[in-house]
Amino acid sequence: MYRPRVIPVILLDDRGHAVKTQRFGKRIDLGDPVNAVSLFNAFRVDELVLLDIDASRQQRMTSQTLLADIAGEARMPFSVGGGIRSLEDIRRILSMGAEKVVLSSVALARPAFIREAADAFGSSSIVVCIDVKRRFLRGKTVYNSASRRNESLGAVEFARMIEEQGAGELILQSVDHDGTMEGYDVELLKSIAEEVSVPVIALGGAGRIEDLLHLYKETAVSALAAGSLFVFQDSHRGVMINYPDRETLSRFRGLR
Repeated sequence: MYRPRVIPVILLDDRGHAVKTQRFGKRIDLGDPVNAVSLFNAFRVDELVLLDIDASRQQRMTSQTLLADIAGEARMPFSVGGGIRSLEDIRRILSMGAEKVVLSSVALARPAFIREAADAFGSSSIVVCIDVKRRFLRGKTVYNSASRRNESLGAVEFARMIEEQGAGELILQSVDHDGTMEGYDVELLKSIAEEVSVPVIALGGAGRIEDLLHLYKETAVSALAAGSLFVFQDSHRGVMINYPDRETLSRFRGLR
């Protein structure tokens, strides 16, 4: 019986370190991302997402040396995002072993680029990450992490646009829930997953396996991603790479 993909997310900073953020602000240094990938290998994770959170703002690509080291270590499918601005950037990342690329800032600035990328590499290789943040008097709108400001676009409106442009998957991330370990934004994820036909990956706020189970039962999301849950021992945030065992993952079967 089907169960959702359960996906650890590793954030990379401008030093090439793995970090974890809280509401896109405070950062905790987790050290060498290659070591984290090695540990996730041992847990036989479904897949990984690696996001360079400083690349777009600094107008650069993720270090090719670091990506080569990660690709050489990874024994699972992985996606890479951060600083992508051209088809050549995508080609370079995919040629280094990534299964997919994750677009964010470029998708906001040039939505038509999503179609260009999907036509060139196939929709299955193109993921778009939508960051959403609550805005005073405007509700939840798309957040541009490169400029560090909210856009006027509503999350549902932007998700529909991305689907029309040919993205194969969406990562939907709540800035307000990021790193809190207090649970996903169920309302937001439910509203988007019901409006688009492409798979939606949930991200932002998971702190317990029950958060994943609850979200999967209550919404139509296709995959469950988390950062803090898989890099911290508990809410006290002592670093410990972890992942649910097979018995725990089997609890998802039968929820739908």
